[in-house]
Amino acid sequence: MTSAPTQVFDVAIAGGGFAGTTLACALDQLGLKVLLIEAHPVDMQAPPTFDDRAIALSYGSQRIFAALGLWQAMSPTATPIQHIHISEQGRFGQTHLTAAEEGVDALGYVALARNLGQTLYAALEKTAVTRLCPATLVDFTAAADSVDLIIEQDSQRSLLTARLLVGADGTQSGIRQLLNIESAQQHYGQTAIVTNALPSQAHHNIAYERFTPAGPLALLPMSENRFGIVLTVAPAEQEQYLAMTDANFIEELHRRIGFRVGRFSKVGKRRSYPLLLMQADSCIGTRVALIGNAAHALHPISGQGFNLGLRDIALLVDLLADALRTQTDIGSQTLLQDYADGRHDDVRSMTRFTDSLAWLFSNPLQTVGVLRSTGLFLTDLLPGLRSRIARHSMGLRGRQARLSLGLPPKL
Repeated sequence: MTSAPTQVFDVAIAGGGFAGTTLACALDQLGLKVLLIEAHPVDMQAPPTFDDRAIALSYGSQRIFAALGLWQAMSPTATPIQHIHISEQGRFGQTHLTAAEEGVDALGYVALARNLGQTLYAALEKTAVTRLCPATLVDFTAAADSVDLIIEQDSQRSLLTARLLVGADGTQSGIRQLLNIESAQQHYGQTAIVTNALPSQAHHNIAYERFTPAGPLALLPMSENRFGIVLTVAPAEQEQYLAMTDANFIEELHRRIGFRVGRFSKVGKRRSYPLLLMQADSCIGTRVALIGNAAHALHPISGQGFNLGLRDIALLVDLLADALRTQTDIGSQTLLQDYADGRHDDVRSMTRFTDSLAWLFSNPLQTVGVLRSTGLFLTDLLPGLRSRIARHSMGLRGRQARLSLGLPPKL
């Protein structure tokens, strides 16, 4: 049983992870009445550990957090990436991207997920956002000027109303399913093994992308001279890699990367994630917008998944601010279509970029291998091409919303 609506909100956000919480903080700065619904209890109070998860933030994402006034609290444990070294095992080609060549302090940053979460949740506590946690959005019904939400919390159901619903509920988005939006999915037949490792030499803020016949290996420079490790393996080998002794796993790392960072002396706990590409056929419905992994999920080969979602947020905030300034409907189909159109090229471009990299560097054909090596070699010789790739990775291509430019939301 549900009662008549007891509260009316401007925007309801389903999903209280990093994307949903970032959006909630941004919309609060616009003076909107915001509801944030999160299904799982969140505890970010445990002390930092060696195993803290690394999250790659592009240069553009750093500007978004800075514009929201959040970067100052994140930056103490965020490690700048000043150099990216890309190479392929057993071949001559390699290339380098540098912050100095692009005229920026860093190409991106590696933040600790725990610190990112603590900063976002601390900022959320200072807002007027209404947070329901743990709670679940069971169903919703869109009308001409509002959307009715059925919320379940503590085994009780209630009916709330909003002018706009935003789905930030992840790759298996329940909102996307309720909207009957299909999605194109491609399983890569790969699994990512994620962990941290401590090298004997200083990392000097260099990130490494190493392509090997066994799969890509990414090393992300972290605080306390650690590297965040993303090792790609075949799904059938997943349990083998998780069960390896630390010494054997370290030896596997050296088989793929050599000793260019010295010898690893410590490795953390390992976790595994299946790799897939997902793109929803649409990121909007009647009075509904999808952001982040609810709309698209990428192969982690370029570390762009979360950054793409932050650019969703930046554009949506721009459009909502424009609607408030012109006193138009924040849930109108015109606004939502502008959001879908505005995100189309960036999402398509980044999806193709990461998918092409995943295919190119996992193809075992000898002729493809020669093309890979030659391509890396030529890229290193052509500064214009290097800069284009760097700016793509930094999130600086295409339409830039105010937040992406480092400017706060404007009414």
